[in-house]
Amino acid sequence: MVFPAGVWSALGALRPVHLMRLPLLLVILLLAAAPAEGGSDYYDLLGISRDATTREIRQAFKKLALTMHPDKNPGDPSAHEKFLKVNRAYEVLKDEDLRKKYDKYGEKGLDEQQGGRYESWNYYRYDFGIYDDDLEIITLDSGDFEAAVNSGELWFVNFYSPRCSHCHQLAPTWREFAKEMDGVIRIGAVNCGDNNHLCRRKGVTSYPSLYIYRAGQRPEKFNGERTRDDLVGFAMQFITTTVTQLWQGNVFTEIEKSFLSGLGWLITFCSDTGGKHQPATNSSQLPEGLVKVGWIDCTVQPQLCDSFQVTKCIFYRCSSASVYVLQWIKTLDSKEIYNQVLNHLPDLKLLTAESFEEKLAHHRWLISFTFRDRSSTTNEYKKLQAFLRNDHIQIGRVDCVADSELCHSLYIHKPCVAVFKGLGIHDFEIHHGKDVLYNIAAFAKDSVRAHVTTLRPDNFPSDRKEPWLVDFFAPWCPPCRALLPELRKASIQLAGQIKFGTLDCTIHHNLCSTYNIQAYPTTVIFNGSSVHEYEGHHSADGILEFIQDLVSPSVLALDPSSFKERVKGRDEGQTWAVDFYAPWCGPCQALMPEWRRMARLVAGQILVGSVDCQRFQTFCQSQGVRGYPEIRLYPGNTLQPNRYTSYNGWHRDAHSLRAWALSSLPRASVDLNPETFRSKVLSGQHHWVLDFYAPWCGPCQHFAPEFEVLARMLKGEVRAGKVDCQAHYQTCQSAGITAYPTVKFYPYLGSQKVRTHTHTHTQANQHEVLVTYTRKGVDSYSCRGTAGFFPCRPRNRFGHLVVLRHSKKGHKPEWSVVGFL
Repeated sequence: MVFPAGVWSALGALRPVHLMRLPLLLVILLLAAAPAEGGSDYYDLLGISRDATTREIRQAFKKLALTMHPDKNPGDPSAHEKFLKVNRAYEVLKDEDLRKKYDKYGEKGLDEQQGGRYESWNYYRYDFGIYDDDLEIITLDSGDFEAAVNSGELWFVNFYSPRCSHCHQLAPTWREFAKEMDGVIRIGAVNCGDNNHLCRRKGVTSYPSLYIYRAGQRPEKFNGERTRDDLVGFAMQFITTTVTQLWQGNVFTEIEKSFLSGLGWLITFCSDTGGKHQPATNSSQLPEGLVKVGWIDCTVQPQLCDSFQVTKCIFYRCSSASVYVLQWIKTLDSKEIYNQVLNHLPDLKLLTAESFEEKLAHHRWLISFTFRDRSSTTNEYKKLQAFLRNDHIQIGRVDCVADSELCHSLYIHKPCVAVFKGLGIHDFEIHHGKDVLYNIAAFAKDSVRAHVTTLRPDNFPSDRKEPWLVDFFAPWCPPCRALLPELRKASIQLAGQIKFGTLDCTIHHNLCSTYNIQAYPTTVIFNGSSVHEYEGHHSADGILEFIQDLVSPSVLALDPSSFKERVKGRDEGQTWAVDFYAPWCGPCQALMPEWRRMARLVAGQILVGSVDCQRFQTFCQSQGVRGYPEIRLYPGNTLQPNRYTSYNGWHRDAHSLRAWALSSLPRASVDLNPETFRSKVLSGQHHWVLDFYAPWCGPCQHFAPEFEVLARMLKGEVRAGKVDCQAHYQTCQSAGITAYPTVKFYPYLGSQKVRTHTHTHTQANQHEVLVTYTRKGVDSYSCRGTAGFFPCRPRNRFGHLVVLRHSKKGHKPEWSVVGFL
């Protein structure tokens, strides 16, 4: 797929972003004013900042619910209304998509039904957010679940429901277990009340469900007694640290070999062979590949232990330096071992301004930028060397106090982590997710494969010589953080066709105000003079569809002039479907990707357009548009140009809209009875394709619009007919019909006629398959040979095999679409 400049510049079908330079103060005022239009600001109602996390939103709401709930204020007649406002604020801000709409359009961009119901006070006191206050338990949701369980760390996850009594019974035990295993494995919890789709996708059908997750392997379900000891025993069997027995013949060879690969050793000296498994338990929290773990039995190897001056059972660790450095670890406590090993590991490689560009020119690096406020997480970063070794990503750090000029040139003003992709100093991506190991490791692995660049004024695509997708965002914005992994996925699929970049508007205020960015995230496509804002679902698939629509627009953006010319002045037989919408309208935004998809499905049959009623408000009012979205179909009768039919269906998905639109078109097929079937099909002089159906048959009703599309596409080549098998049972029986719907092709072969075998078609776009093979039958029905089967391949994309058969002597050959849905 290429994006020629001429194609992009002519793209009038999508709504462009209107570039205008606004003072920064005005942009800030707009941002602050938008949410307040319908009442109090939702963030203020909950007492949280605009960058609050989902967990902080839940905690703030719970605190308010316990004091403001009507159950606790029976004497206050306004308590119900007050709590409804707080509940609505919570329902909107906890949902990433609704939060983005609220930040951009305020309350007018939301569905009125959010927050209309709430639970009893007891629910909020005892059932709401069971593990929100437990630091050892990480609450996972759909936004970070996959990154966590695929990070390389071992996870034990509790899927629970707030209304489940067994879940509440388990909670104290799960907390004790989490504290005991802290630093050994990751303990997580998923609230299936808030993340129902995630839980169903993971096959969770009962609560609580406890699963062990290891990257690249199937999850293992815990089915034992829910006691702390049983949970510990179950978790420990998945610890994969390899413990090597060392002796006089291999100890120095093994140590030297590990040192050459950059690994140190953690060795247990035991005077009792019964303790030989102790190292596996006490060092289990160390990731495979961080250090080598071994043990020496001093009762069998006393001289070896004496050479190390060992007099009692203690731990010993030597670092991976050019000389042996011994560190004695005089404890059996697993957390103490863990902390001391991390402390003694070599620090992350320090990169300076002098070596920075040279180091990054040919290798992939994960760089930690610090400001001499190194916290305990810095030690945790040492474990990244083990997690990322197989991805060939080197780990380093930059001291931004010592090398302030370097950090300033990269617009890095606070501690962060960034991936440099081996293409020099300018091609990097900054991590904006949680500052936890599993999230950073997943980010690094994704980022080196993706093609997303962190933009700055010096590399912003202002000249736009090639197409760019730019995501304007703020790091504190949860929907922004959720979108970033989707951008990486899309960039991989569109590699070489469009470039991807992100711009942090909290740093580059002026650049964002230049493009009138008023809410986050705002995703814009730049190419030449064409600038288009993406307003679909924040997913890789949604972005891909949007790009596809840019290259080959399916929806025409109509203004009053083009509406009068194209829709009101349409040619005879030309049908238009038009969506009247407002950009701030939540249901309108949900409809947009479905409307584009529907337009592609009816291409060649119906013209599809849209009218922005925010820009053309007076025009929409003159057309009688009173609500959004208003979907209308203008039929092909030019004698009544103002006549239209409004869509009143419940479902607004692409296939429902398509079926509705196609049903309005004039029929291209004809109804056949027994007499016309014999005279026109069996004895006539034309090719025929027939749909044998029954009125009560659901699949027949779904297939009916498909058959009409087929009939229109084959018009002039093949005639199309329908036979009602309920009314004309004997005709269908004589034609060999045993299921509905059945499609048969009858080609004209001079004095001969043929017929086909049964096949059921119920999916959208099946007409494409039928048209292809009907034409193939017209052009290639002369495939002949000796008796038997004559395949006319290949299989079509739905898996239906097309074959030609010879029947009994004296009968005609038959062309068949054979297969099953």
